[in-house]
Amino acid sequence: MLGTAHAIPSPEHENTHFALLGESGTVLIDCVGSPNVRLELAGIALDSITDLVATHFHPDHVGGIPLLLMTMWLSGRQKALRIFGLHHCLERLEDMMGFYHWENWPNFFPVAFHRLPEREHVLVLERDDYRLFSYPVRHLIPTIGLRIESQTGEGWVGYSCDTEPCPAVSRLAGGVQILFHESTGMGPGHSSAAQAGAAARQAEAGRLVLIHYPTHGVSLPQLVEEARAAYGGPVELAKDLLEVPLPPA
Repeated sequence: MLGTAHAIPSPEHENTHFALLGESGTVLIDCVGSPNVRLELAGIALDSITDLVATHFHPDHVGGIPLLLMTMWLSGRQKALRIFGLHHCLERLEDMMGFYHWENWPNFFPVAFHRLPEREHVLVLERDDYRLFSYPVRHLIPTIGLRIESQTGEGWVGYSCDTEPCPAVSRLAGGVQILFHESTGMGPGHSSAAQAGAAARQAEAGRLVLIHYPTHGVSLPQLVEEARAAYGGPVELAKDLLEVPLPPA
């Protein structure tokens, strides 16, 4: 977990984004802040990143992508990077990079944009050790949540991303060992900790980890208690640089 905060970070909590490390390289899920600094803290080599999934076009999820691309370029990267996301997001990412005139960066490495259809259980990536699927969720703009499965179809991880309570979260998290669910607070496009707990209960997830939570003016232990009131399984609060091992393939 490279970051755990909602839209307003703090010194202890960067905006929510994470890295999926596997045998075939590293996949970034969103990218914020000063990416290289956070990757170094996590011990992740910049050159190990093969793919990036952009969940939606809000600054606290994709604001670090231009700096990531520039850092890779200045570090001498030559191999291609693939970026996945919905058309709404990728169209705006390309426009944003256009403002930086990236077409004029000498010897820039290839970047391939892969537009995902806005439907459930779309295969984003398949690796020897896992498969990654996307699901549209209910936010203020088009947004995807994610499901990580073993090659045998076992549900390992569900990630709600930014969402109001919606049936898609129950499906993307159905039977997963761990559900990472946002807990920004009740309101349009977001969920409270109690609603995250209800989602984990409905999905029959084995464990709930609260993420994308407020870091100013709230009691973080209270968020956990609110989730526990709605869900009988283990609940914890995600922390920056938390490592979560996945089962062997």
